[in-house]
Amino acid sequence: MKSDASPILELRNVTTLFPTRRGDVRAVDAVNLALYPGQILGLVGESGCGKSTVLLSILGLIASPGRIDAGEILFDGRDLSKLPTSELRKIRGKEIAMIFQDPLSTLNPVFTVGEQIRESLRLHNMIGGGRLWPFDRARTAREKQRVLEVMAEVGIPAPEARYRAYPHQFSGGMQQRALIAIGLACNPKVLLADEPTTALDVTIQAQIVALMQRINREHGTGIILVTHDLGLAAEFCDHIAVMYAGRIVEIGRTDDVIERPQHPYTEGLLRCIPDIGRRRPIEPIMGNVPDLADLGPGCAFAPRCPVAQPICTHSFFRLQPVSGEESDAAAQRSGEVHMARCLRLTNYILPDASAQTNGGVP
Repeated sequence: MKSDASPILELRNVTTLFPTRRGDVRAVDAVNLALYPGQILGLVGESGCGKSTVLLSILGLIASPGRIDAGEILFDGRDLSKLPTSELRKIRGKEIAMIFQDPLSTLNPVFTVGEQIRESLRLHNMIGGGRLWPFDRARTAREKQRVLEVMAEVGIPAPEARYRAYPHQFSGGMQQRALIAIGLACNPKVLLADEPTTALDVTIQAQIVALMQRINREHGTGIILVTHDLGLAAEFCDHIAVMYAGRIVEIGRTDDVIERPQHPYTEGLLRCIPDIGRRRPIEPIMGNVPDLADLGPGCAFAPRCPVAQPICTHSFFRLQPVSGEESDAAAQRSGEVHMARCLRLTNYILPDASAQTNGGVP
């Protein structure tokens, strides 16, 4: 990432709410992130911490009655959270593509894989010319040729034959490659990957990760990878943001977060990674993910934290640079500055009156 580059996608204090009988649930709570061209950003945390909701918020796919309650989602100078659905549809799949977690629930079982990839080209008129699909045979042929190129690029063997295959005729790894092909068909600037290697064996997982790295390298595509596997993020990502209970608790360059973790939750995730060489036993994080409808005023991780102090249960902590040095907001959002939200970074405690929620504070 060039230091003088501008972010292609930027989240500023984004808060996503889901109304319930017990009150509003903040699934995403004042999240700040910035993605630069060619950057790979990992969003890491346990299930239920808000990672996937961040991606859905970016694309405006939060199901009603959920809503983006505050903040800005800036893409090429436009605030996506303020755009009408008709404008968002022009961006989804064309400029920002998403790879969903479960291929079988995403791919339509009654259409061939090739036709599902071609659909994104048709919807966004990427080939252009002629009458509307499917009556223009010349354009249909050009679209099919583009689909075959993308299928070959993502490593689907014999694209001509596989074009006519149905999703159930693909293996799990091939289904995931098909989803990636759908995402790449329109040459998007940003790729959102929601746990793309879930349920795949380690060999196929390595192939999918290598494929996405090649896409990033050859096309300069910015990628946000959502995963619960901190080890995978360490191998794949340039920067890592760790989420817990809807908030980012640590963010920075991958080496800084992995080698010098500052938040106890990050340390706990690292202890869950098997280390055969050192023969160290896996140490699970005790306790359960908190109920977002019943969060206290303090640190959400305090009930599970092995080093929690009494003050942690009733005071809110800002995200602060680990070094204590001042830095600009853009560098903080991008992860260039190693930041954490913990008592260990002293003198960064908000008054109790402001502790119930972030109040717009990062």
